[in-house]
Amino acid sequence: MPFYERGATRIHYEESGSGYPLLIIPGGGLNSTLGFFTGSAPFNPMEVFKDEYRCIAMDLRNANTGQSTGPLEVDRPWDSHADDQLGLMDHLGIDKFLVMGFCIGGPFIWNLLRRAGGRIPAAVLAQPSGGRPEMPDLFYNNNITGWAPTLMAQNPDITLPMVEAFLGKMYGANKDFVFTVPRDFVRQCQTPVLILPDDVPAHPFAVAMESARLAPRSEVCLYPWKDPKDLIPLVTRQVRSFMRAHRPR
Repeated sequence: MPFYERGATRIHYEESGSGYPLLIIPGGGLNSTLGFFTGSAPFNPMEVFKDEYRCIAMDLRNANTGQSTGPLEVDRPWDSHADDQLGLMDHLGIDKFLVMGFCIGGPFIWNLLRRAGGRIPAAVLAQPSGGRPEMPDLFYNNNITGWAPTLMAQNPDITLPMVEAFLGKMYGANKDFVFTVPRDFVRQCQTPVLILPDDVPAHPFAVAMESARLAPRSEVCLYPWKDPKDLIPLVTRQVRSFMRAHRPR
């Protein structure tokens, strides 16, 4: 089980396959771990794409059931995770890479494009998270009850006020959009993106489609695409074609 360490942060990651580098971000919110791929994922991208790509994925820092640990950076929640993602790629000697993310991976990808867009030729956002105006506190409430208690039990130095501040900063901006960037950034983003929309409380269809309309070089898959399950091969084929079209030769 390989680990990448930087200061007080220790990131557990895995790789599969070979070829052009592909960073894959599991879903699961702040409990995002590698177990997502064999648990609740619509398909396992580490298996599907390993024949053509060097697939790299990691447990999110401080996910309850994961093996990645590090400080709770209250003032920079999204950027602290971007540090881990970009730092892992640096550790592996990778400059440019494709990225695919599920659920919380959507906001993470927009933040990576803001931070290091020149390193990412294209991105795939699958069932991306976003804010719903009619449920403005959904993510805060889900995490204060489903993530914070175990985190604090495992880390006595992390207090409830710290967690409240962390979640407030993380989900308090762009509450009706993608959390990490404003609409103007998406309008100006020239990176090709493929969006696989969903429509459950944490993955609003409206936000996914608005992102697709705003992004100048966006594509969208058919919807619905997860049910019935015989649609999934059509979508993975589209993802494969999209990545082939945009990866450097």
